[in-house]
Parts: sequence; structure tokens; C-alpha cells
Amino acid sequence: MKNSPSFSSHLFYLSFLPLPIFNNSRLLPRSLSLAHNPTMANTGNLDAAIEQLLNVEKQMRLAGDVAGTRKAATDILQLCFDARAWKTLNDQIVVLSKRRGQLKQAVTAMVQQAMQYIDETPDIETRIELIKTLNSVSAGKIYVEIERARLIKKLAKIKEEQGLIAEAADLMQEIAVETFGAMAKTEKIAFILEQVRLCLDRQDYVRAQILSRKISPRVFDADLSKEKKKPKEGDNVVEEAPADIPSLLELKQIYYELMIRYYSHNNDYLEICRCYKAIYEIPSVKEDPAKWIPILRKICWYLVLAPYDPMQSSFLNSTLADKNLSEIPNFKYVLLTFIPCFPSHVHLFRISLSFGVPVICVPRLLLKQLVTMEVIQWTTLWDTYKSDFENEKASGKSLGEKAAEDLRQRIIEHVNN
Repeated sequence: MKNSPSFSSHLFYLSFLPLPIFNNSRLLPRSLSLAHNPTMANTGNLDAAIEQLLNVEKQMRLAGDVAGTRKAATDILQLCFDARAWKTLNDQIVVLSKRRGQLKQAVTAMVQQAMQYIDETPDIETRIELIKTLNSVSAGKIYVEIERARLIKKLAKIKEEQGLIAEAADLMQEIAVETFGAMAKTEKIAFILEQVRLCLDRQDYVRAQILSRKISPRVFDADLSKEKKKPKEGDNVVEEAPADIPSLLELKQIYYELMIRYYSHNNDYLEICRCYKAIYEIPSVKEDPAKWIPILRKICWYLVLAPYDPMQSSFLNSTLADKNLSEIPNFKYVLLTFIPCFPSHVHLFRISLSFGVPVICVPRLLLKQLVTMEVIQWTTLWDTYKSDFENEKASGKSLGEKAAEDLRQRIIEHVNN
């Protein structure tokens, strides 16, 4: 025949035809029902059920069926969990994640589902093994970076409970959550604060300072409700923070408490005072006298301990102007003693002792001493405030001998000035 196409030309044209796409979703329900058959599970045919689901997962994956692949993969994990076959569960997580052309959605679903099994593990060794398996699967995959950060946090907590503080701190420092666009702001802050806390626990103050600088104090004044906007097309969708993550104001208090621990190492009294001042301004603290009275006392003590400079002087006067100092119970007598016609402050100590001025009134009286030009007798002052000074606690510890010596030096500076 003339101009009849050859066999090779037929193959050439056929190569451009689209391949037929088979809908394998109808295979999934039947395979899953067989895999979840109680008889199979009870007779120890877990491997046979998993093999059946693996075949379904392969067909779904090759056909590009995202929902079917995800469903088959997660049901394999559920089978292992129901049978409490923890070693098989770890093996299947690794096998499924390494399959050729595995879909991101399937890997994400597997990691998220397996994370729910962590708290159900029978012992600590099994729990650590499952966390390490999920950590190795999620390593280097940006689409499960948040899950990996949460896994690392869980593992670090276990290490800390075992007394391995250094190992827990090293684990936490592997993750740089400040680069995670999809993580909630409060969860980022909580994670970084946990890194700072572990560094302080291992007395790594240099790294603690570096990590603390990743958090700007201004972030605590932001209104998260105004920042919640509908994401534009192409933007990362920010996930909701887990229920166990503290609120922004609670994180603010945790942040400044950690910074107090850091500045206490260097005896930077003015910075400690500023941290307590920031805690004092938190609404939940300022509304509760049981909370703000101890903090206000600490502000006064650290202002007294701080060396004189313009910032310290300004802070001292602004604290004296605080109305809460006059609202402390049984404080009227101390306020009256500041009237100019009252005796000089050199004799005020003896008068206050004879009248039995309450211990809670000490901070205002002490601050007033330091803003006057009167000469302060160290022995009289120390005899008056010694018991109060020794009973004052900061970060669970007393102020200490170093602070007592610094207080004496501060009185000498006042006299010289």
C-alpha cells in the first residue's frame, strides 16, 4: 500500500497520547475493611494486613491520588498502634517516608498522626525511640519543620527529667524557630524562652544572652487580635498555637524572670530593677496586691543597690511618685514623717523603731533616705533594715553577702555625693 504508515510511526503518535488514569479510590475501602478485620489482627496477621495496605498505598501514590495515599499511610500506622506493635510502627514510618515519589501530604499526615501516639507509649525507652524515628523522618523537610520543633521540645523535656541538662540544651539549640513563617508568634517566643532557660540552667550565660536577643521586648506590647488578617494568596498560613502555650502576657513575665536570672549573674542591679518594673506593669500583676507588693519591694531594694547615675536617679524619683507606695497598709505614719517640719532623717530611724513601723513600709522610707541630702549613718541603717534585707528573696534566693556589701558601698557613695 502506498503511503501506509509504518509500525514505528504508530508508536510515535501513540507516545503523545495521554496515559489512562485509573480511579483506585474504589479499591481503598475494601482493602481497609480487610486490613481492619479483627480476626486478622487477633490471629497475628498484622504483617499480611500491612502488606495489603502497602499495595493500596502504592497504587494511590502512582496514580497521584493525594487523599487515597494519605488515608492508606495513616491507616497502616493506626493498625500498628492498635496492635501496640511499636517496633513495627517505627519501621513502617521509615519505609513509607522513603518510598519513591512519596507525597508531602502523606508524610505530613503520618508525622502528625504518629505524634499523637507519643503519650500512649508504655515506657520511656519506647517513647524516645518513637520521637527519634519521627525526628529523623522530618529532618530536612520544610513542610514538617513545626512538627520537628515540637518533637525536639518533647525529647529535650525527657532529657531534662533524666538530669541531662546539657544534652537537652544542645537539642533545643538545633532548631531556629525564628525562621518558621507558619509557626504562631506565641509558640516561637515560648520555644526561644525554653532555649534561654536551659542555657541558664547549664550556666551558659553567653549563649543565653545571644538567644534572648532574638526576642524584642516590644513584641509583648503587640495586639495579636489586630494582627490576625486574612492571608493573601501565596502567603504562609500561620498555624494556631497549641493549647499548652502561654499567652503573650504570661510569656512577658517568663521572659523578664529569665532576664532577672541572667542579670543577677552579673549583679547588674539597675537592669534587674527594670525587669521587675516591667513585670510590675503587667495588668494581672498590678491588679493583685499579693503580687505587686513583693515586686514593688524588690524594685526598691534594687534601686538602692544600683550605683548612682542619671538613669538610676530618674528611676528612683519616678518610683517614689508611685501611688501604690502610699496605698500599702499602715503606711500613713511614714508618709507624715516626710513633712518638712518633721524631725531630720538621721533621727527618723529611732522614731520609726519606737513607733513600730511595719516591715512593709521599709522600701519607701529607704528610698526617701537616698533622695535627701541628709547624712546616712550606715550602722543605724543596717541595724534597722538588716532583718528585712536578709529575708528578701529574689529568684528563690536571698540577696546575699555581695548585695549587702554593695548596699554599704551605695551608702558611702550617697554620703560622698
